[in-house]
Amino acid sequence: MINFVELDRAAALETLRLVRGAADAAGADGNETWDRPTPCAGWTLLDLLGHMTAQNHGFAAAARGEGGLPAHWRVPDIAADPARAYGESVAALIVPFVEAGGCEQEFVLPGPRRTLPGRVAVSFHFLDLVVHAWDLARTLALEVRLPDGVWEAALRVARRVPTDGRTRGPGALFAPVRSTFAQVTPLTETLALLGRSPHWSPEVSDDQ
Repeated sequence: MINFVELDRAAALETLRLVRGAADAAGADGNETWDRPTPCAGWTLLDLLGHMTAQNHGFAAAARGEGGLPAHWRVPDIAADPARAYGESVAALIVPFVEAGGCEQEFVLPGPRRTLPGRVAVSFHFLDLVVHAWDLARTLALEVRLPDGVWEAALRVARRVPTDGRTRGPGALFAPVRSTFAQVTPLTETLALLGRSPHWSPEVSDDQ
């Protein structure tokens, strides 16, 4: 059985490493780094980090039994110190997930499907984190460093994401599924299932 709690922790720490790299770059370029486009259509790097910070706090609250409170899911203003705000969200997440994420305790989440068993909720948070790790790395021209088997585990979860019109397209949770024409790997299939092009870069950001 896949230990999504441990994989989620590894993904969270990897995103934190990448965010700290972004903070270093921002210190050198006068904060222009935070305005870079990302593979998430319409989002700058700062927008992406705001989303990730909110999701970490929201899922941490869900693990504590407080996921039904909308305040925990609101995107905070992190512009003053994005790396610090994101680091605090990672620190807030890890212990609640270890304590409750591998069990059948229900997590209350926003959206039409309000409750999920902890192990399922953690798997979805893991998928979100690991793909956003790729987003961060692409935006910053860095490499993702994740343990063996991460993309195989992510693909198993990505295949469970609905593809109907309620969850795909403008304003929905996910972009439409992309076709894969080149050699398919767990990474490229996962990206395609979540609407991303493995060839995305800031220079060709219209290929989203």
